Amino acid sequence: MVWDKTRLEQLRAEFADANGGEIFDEKFRRVAEKIISKSGTRLAPYAGIPTFLSAPYMQIAAEDPDFGNLQVAITGIPMDLGVTNRPGSRFGPRALRAIERIGPYNHVLATAPVFDLRVADIGDIQFQSRYRLELSHDDIEKRIGQIVDAGVAPLSVGGDHSISHPILKAIGRQQPVGLIHIDAHCDTSGAFDQTKFHHGGPFRNAVLDGVLDPTRTIQIGIRGSAEYLWEFSYASGMTVIHAEDISGMGIPAVIAKAKSIVGDGPTYLSFDVDSLDPSFAPGTGTPEVGGLTTREVLELIRGLKGINLVGGDVVEVAPQYDATTNTAHAAAQVLFEILSLMVFSPSIGKR
Repeated sequence: MVWDKTRLEQLRAEFADANGGEIFDEKFRRVAEKIISKSGTRLAPYAGIPTFLSAPYMQIAAEDPDFGNLQVAITGIPMDLGVTNRPGSRFGPRALRAIERIGPYNHVLATAPVFDLRVADIGDIQFQSRYRLELSHDDIEKRIGQIVDAGVAPLSVGGDHSISHPILKAIGRQQPVGLIHIDAHCDTSGAFDQTKFHHGGPFRNAVLDGVLDPTRTIQIGIRGSAEYLWEFSYASGMTVIHAEDISGMGIPAVIAKAKSIVGDGPTYLSFDVDSLDPSFAPGTGTPEVGGLTTREVLELIRGLKGINLVGGDVVEVAPQYDATTNTAHAAAQVLFEILSLMVFSPSIGKR
């Protein structure tokens, strides 16, 4: 195209007096019509009461809950009684709600998920006791069970990784699910200090409870000094991709492997923020150097478009260890990516 005054005048005629809501490209206009008012205004990212991904807030009763016509319920799980190292992920849900300017449009997956799904932030799970881990797990299983029984997909924000066990107990009650697990650690160890209910063992527990299919489970990004604890992953038939192998394989090959492992069956996606290298996400309880970059994680998750996703979680954000808020920002972006995947899930799209 030759740049000249004629072209400049054409651009001035079309765009000079247009407001933010006047978009002429048909594809982009369809997105803008959902988000921007006719006067060219959209909600300021720093205004209003913060919710996950700026989704509408919907108060749901603890007993006899009514989820209306929701397709996805995002819930906070502020509990970190299962940590083996630094505490603080109980503050993760609050930190992710406070992150602004996540979304609303996913340009890679071509969706604005908060507008393309019937989704709401339904608040935090209420706990009987702030001190007793097993009771907290009971509360999580009950609340997620309510969500699942209502035909709604749960998307959870932790909290430590032990929360994934009661979540899977609720989701996999009728049929064991597959799992895409992005983490620095396999989290399949045995009991420590007289309990098996800690953040290092939720996926062993879920397999032994019959709610997780290990042959449809892939664990990605594994590294660090705890490898000797993960024999259950191999013994049960899980597929483990170490962080050291990802550079040689390439992210497209990892995506293809993950899709082949989970197939078309119901699948859960669990993301631990310590899968990221601590240079990107220092705000977590068990950081491990040599991890994934944010760009690799986004490419990986976006490549999972079309899997039969029935739920997901983002866990282990301990914001007090990161004064920059970068950890919470990265985790909130991953939450947005998982919600974007849900737009294309066969299970959720039919609801």
